[in-house]
Amino acid sequence: MLIIFFRAIVLYILVLIVMRLMGKREIGQLQPFELAIAIMIADLASIPMTDTGVPISNGIVPILGLLVMHLLISIINLKSMKAREIICGKPRILIYRGKIDEDALKKERFTLNELQERLRDKNIVNIFDVEYAILETSGQISVIEKSNKRYTIPEDFGITPEYEGIPYDLVVDGKVMTKNLKKLKKDYKWLESEVLKFGYKPDQALLVTIDGKGQIFSQKKNTIEK
Repeated sequence: MLIIFFRAIVLYILVLIVMRLMGKREIGQLQPFELAIAIMIADLASIPMTDTGVPISNGIVPILGLLVMHLLISIINLKSMKAREIICGKPRILIYRGKIDEDALKKERFTLNELQERLRDKNIVNIFDVEYAILETSGQISVIEKSNKRYTIPEDFGITPEYEGIPYDLVVDGKVMTKNLKKLKKDYKWLESEVLKFGYKPDQALLVTIDGKGQIFSQKKNTIEK
């Protein structure tokens, strides 16, 4: 029993490392070859994990082989557009200039109900509000609405908003984010003086952030009295 426990830990760590090396993608955004490799890795890891009669190397070696295969295919995809089309496929336009392309739906084995369901996921209730709908190689659908149906933006009114930048976490659960302080060219003394304005010290804060305009937001951790 203890052997199975340790084998599971070793294989879990290995699979975790391999998936991290494969890149940062959501499951729904995996290319077909990436999904196939992910499924095979899971299958290869499960056999030596539970069957102590199978050497653990029987799982480790094939998994590393699949990682090498993935890296090679990724390099080929970067180098050759033709190879990318063969391996990953090409995007398909399902709605073109407001008109549903029936031939494209048939080729992709997509029903109208499936198309409407995907559009509802994009908060589009009426299919005729769509100018273009493109089925990406990952299986996701990209949608461009008709110009009169899109949400207005400041540019539509000739307004140029002020630059906002991105917020930085300065303290998370009482721990000071020193890397972010360095990026902002600030030090702990500055942070402490800013947090003290809220009535407590940095190590007592649940969260402290600063936005692109230099405004600081802070919330104190709950204290449980004994």
